[in-house]
Amino acid sequence: MTATTTSSRLRTEVPGPESRALHQRRTSAVAAGVGSVLPAYVTSANGGLLTDADGNTLIDLGSGIAVTNVGHAAPAVVERVREQAERFTHTCFMVTPYEGYVEVCETLNQLTPGDHEKRSVLFNSGAEAVENAVKIARVATGRQAVVVFDHAYHGRTNLTMALTAKSVPYKHGFGPFAPEVYRVPGSYPCHDGLTGEQAAAAAIDRIEKQLGGDSVAAVVIEPIQGEGGFIEPAPGFLSALSRWCTANGAVFVADEVQTGFCRTGAWFACEHEDVVPDLVATAKGIAGGLPLAAVTGRAELMDAVPPGGLGGTYGGNPIACAAGLGAIETMRTENLADAARSIGDMVLPRLRALAEETGVIGDVRGRGAMLAVEFVRPGTHEPDPDITKRIATACHAAGVVVLTCGTYGNVVRLLPPLTLPADLLDEGLSALETATREEATR
Repeated sequence: MTATTTSSRLRTEVPGPESRALHQRRTSAVAAGVGSVLPAYVTSANGGLLTDADGNTLIDLGSGIAVTNVGHAAPAVVERVREQAERFTHTCFMVTPYEGYVEVCETLNQLTPGDHEKRSVLFNSGAEAVENAVKIARVATGRQAVVVFDHAYHGRTNLTMALTAKSVPYKHGFGPFAPEVYRVPGSYPCHDGLTGEQAAAAAIDRIEKQLGGDSVAAVVIEPIQGEGGFIEPAPGFLSALSRWCTANGAVFVADEVQTGFCRTGAWFACEHEDVVPDLVATAKGIAGGLPLAAVTGRAELMDAVPPGGLGGTYGGNPIACAAGLGAIETMRTENLADAARSIGDMVLPRLRALAEETGVIGDVRGRGAMLAVEFVRPGTHEPDPDITKRIATACHAAGVVVLTCGTYGNVVRLLPPLTLPADLLDEGLSALETATREEATR
């Protein structure tokens, strides 16, 4: 399906001639291993709209993969970044420190689940945060084994590739990977039919048979799996794993890189089950689009690493810290956790009705503004990545940015900015409904 003049927001087809020309330049300058979902080259963005080089305005239901939770160019982020850039852009916190880093850490210690004493350390990316959480857990426990789950995604560094489940495109050809990583089944309610307690018992049984509890340094888990398909575990799964970790002296690490900062209708997804992680890895939505990440956790664990054992040249860059403080200010003043819940309340009933109508949707799931549609062949649970790709392509042509995910590539995920106006959300969702109906009747 090709949209041209069907929307007042679109001046050309998507991508248009200017974007195609830029893409041609890209092919001779940018490594082929870097992909793009929709090669419409953005020149400006505001709220939930992206403007491309051809003057098309696209509804953003991806938020740069759950990054621009506060919208594009949020005023508090822009102003704090401007003020900080005028003062200084870098000193390296490990050389001459500055207040912004300290203030971000203080804020994270207050915001993350639990009222225990905490410490934080800042990095650049989600993969860095997860990798450093594992480092901290290993030092604190004196153990090596790390437990992860089917369908997990934790990053693209060597260690986090080992933690990630899906091979293509994330791991294939890049090995060998870091050792002492053990994968166990997770909770995938629409496929395994298990309660949270049953799924946790199966995972724990595998851990104890393969490793023994006294060998495990950390259990690393996404409270809602991201790249693996926005898989929401059955109630009780996370809490059972957390209790097992406590009983066995293992560190429960919540990878909240994609789920954090109001995305699911709470500040952190663990809060939905009152789970208090030992360590929390954050990134993405923390700083309104600037590279900032963190590990926050129990003081005795964090302080087990000796001085010099954690850090990095750019970790907690002063401009990124300023952006983080501006983003968190925006989340608080605009009550974006409530906004995320309102998005879910609007979208989920329509997606469930679409599933009933079309017969090509195996599951609709998600919390707040982290939502997914899993496409299957009618009458089965068999993944249908082909229809998923066609539906996403049709949305793109209509000027709506959606993303796909899932181990089998059969999930469309919706991650709108939490500030997206209701009329734009309605328009974007209508494009997805139209594309799905057309594919269902092919």
